[in-house]
Amino acid sequence: PDLHVMTFNVRRPIGRLPGRSPDVWETRKPALSALLAAERPAVLGTQEVVPGQSSAIRTALGRHYRTVGHGRGADGRGEGCPIYYDSSRLELIDWSQTALSDRPDEPGSTTWGNMVPRILVSATFRDREGSARFRFLNTHFDHISRRSRSRSAQQVRELVAGEPLPTIVTGDLNTGEGSDPVVELLAHGTLLDAWAVAREHLSPEWGTYPNYREPRTERKRIDWIATTPSIEVVRIGMNDRRPLGVWPSDHLPVQAVVRVPAAGERSS
Repeated sequence: PDLHVMTFNVRRPIGRLPGRSPDVWETRKPALSALLAAERPAVLGTQEVVPGQSSAIRTALGRHYRTVGHGRGADGRGEGCPIYYDSSRLELIDWSQTALSDRPDEPGSTTWGNMVPRILVSATFRDREGSARFRFLNTHFDHISRRSRSRSAQQVRELVAGEPLPTIVTGDLNTGEGSDPVVELLAHGTLLDAWAVAREHLSPEWGTYPNYREPRTERKRIDWIATTPSIEVVRIGMNDRRPLGVWPSDHLPVQAVVRVPAAGERSS
């Protein structure tokens, strides 16, 4: 009962770009749809998603997929970090969305130096194959404020530590390995870097923000999958496919196959 998970910053649409720019959403949309239709992870954490894109993602994934999460604004609108999941494989138990701030229950709150709201979407699932229960957390840390990234990492880690269920965390952390926010996220062994503990790597350790260029190992790995220690990471890789010769996003998706222990089991 291995589980295929993915994190993917799909890049929000930007207005008034030159027609030949690789950033144009209408150019990227068929490539992103083709990639998701081919991969169909059991659970997908996304970043920078706006409503029109969400419809395209749902269509590409197929009729069994459902989504949780909404916009990060105080009114619940705008860019979000929705989680998509295969409802034929996973049963949703509950979910929530909180602000990454000193006022997590206040939508749209910003208290750590970030100029835009940052959010965390959390979902609890039961795997219909094997009946394992686990939590899936998806987020997008601030791109400017290091303090916001560090405090966000602390908040995520403390939420994980406060819940006994096996947990998978995905997100665009906007920072690389060895940085203060990543050290904070992985402190005390509450979470482990899935890349570091995976049994098999399916790609080089590329930087995950190639910005529509060939990926390079010299760049930072800013898109992350982290897991609690009981979860076995069977294999992991960055996906550099370009359907139709087009980059789906300025980020590479990171994908992993994991094994979540059922209640009472220990990982081997």
